[in-house]
Amino acid sequence: MLRPLTVALLLAGASAHAAANTDLMTVYQQAVLNSADLAAAQADALARQEALPQARSQLLPNLGVAAGASRQDLDIDNVGGDEYSNHYYQASLTQPLFRADRWFSYQAAKSVSQQAQLEFSATQQNLILEVSQAYFNVLRASDNLATAKAEEKAFSRQLEQARERFEVGLSARTDVLEAQAGYDSARAARLTAQTNLDVSYQALTRLTTQDYDSLYGISHELPILPPTPASMQQWVETAAEQNLTLQASRYAIDGAEDSLRSSKAGYAPVVDAFVRYSNDNGGASIAGTGQASTDTELTSFGVELSMPLFTGGLTTSRVRESTYRLTQAEQSSEAQLRRVVESTRNLYRTVTSSVDEVAARRQAIVSAKAALDATQTGYEVGTRNVVDVLEAQRNLFRTVRDYNTVRYNYIINNLSLKQAAGTLSPQDLQDLSQWLNPNYDPDRDFIPQTTEEEARQMSMGGQPQPPAMPANGDSSTF
Repeated sequence: MLRPLTVALLLAGASAHAAANTDLMTVYQQAVLNSADLAAAQADALARQEALPQARSQLLPNLGVAAGASRQDLDIDNVGGDEYSNHYYQASLTQPLFRADRWFSYQAAKSVSQQAQLEFSATQQNLILEVSQAYFNVLRASDNLATAKAEEKAFSRQLEQARERFEVGLSARTDVLEAQAGYDSARAARLTAQTNLDVSYQALTRLTTQDYDSLYGISHELPILPPTPASMQQWVETAAEQNLTLQASRYAIDGAEDSLRSSKAGYAPVVDAFVRYSNDNGGASIAGTGQASTDTELTSFGVELSMPLFTGGLTTSRVRESTYRLTQAEQSSEAQLRRVVESTRNLYRTVTSSVDEVAARRQAIVSAKAALDATQTGYEVGTRNVVDVLEAQRNLFRTVRDYNTVRYNYIINNLSLKQAAGTLSPQDLQDLSQWLNPNYDPDRDFIPQTTEEEARQMSMGGQPQPPAMPANGDSSTF
């Protein structure tokens, strides 16, 4: 179970200004400090845990004192009267001996307290995932903007080249119009990409109350590996056992069962031990009777038994309500289990398929580059037209966007799989951080560099090989 985070430890070494050191862990630390959702969840968990000492108090001795004073005027016909003051004080001690309803309420409160802790831990996990999604959505938007800017620049050069060729009679005006249309479309896409980047930053601002100018980028060398263990069934079993929300729902069932027992105990007798002391000082003094004010002390102790016979249907109604609440808790837990199993299976399949897809998308970039170079050469010698060149350019940049999309989706889905299994922790962000590059420039690094092996495969027309596993046999994703 993910324990509540220790803020002092978590924030050790954190920068005072988020914008000065905007790596993933810094953003997460700022979110822990400033997330309103996390603060609300923590307050809710602490409030719900107070149900336990409150229920325990109903099983412990109760001690009370009371005091009072009064002024009275007494008048008896044919006898006389008097005015006198009266004051008293008393104390009582009661110890429940048999209170079945309170005992089961205490047991239910234990379950409520455990449920509250687990739900708060689940909220902490949600924050880890939410920060990651917001962070990598910014990186995705940054790469998309860089792609759009590169595409606009390429189309601008193509437009300029088309105009020059038209002016010297080497191409038709149609080529200029086609190039102009391509440039206009690329410019519009760049403006949209800029807006999307600005919007994506707002998610981080909402979580952290900080403004960020730039973030560390993720290296293209990030290992894209299948989940470990490489068994869907093992992941499902782990999720069924460790998913925090699912664990909380099971404690809700336990609490509902004890609440039902507490309601049924409303039919049972109640036994209390007691000690009571009272002192009453005062009284009337009536002429001719010989009576005078008195000082009376009374101490009593014993055991009381009471048995409810009829409560107007209250107990019966409470039993029915508790039965319905138990059914609700059981069905909610079953529904949550089904959602967890479905999510775990789908995420496992998605992450597994992403491994091959990322490799295929990266190879597609190499192929698109080669196709663009060949098309551009053909255009210069007159065997291809400008439409072919524009389409080749579009295909290259579309391929780059697809590659970056599936790469960032892989990261988020991998974290989501760990959350479904109940194993997601800040350490996963720390592991990711080793692949973050503080010198990452989207305008330069949005497209992966072609390796010698990729270039060799393209020149030979071969197919890419699957990525090699680490030498030490560690197949962890990050």
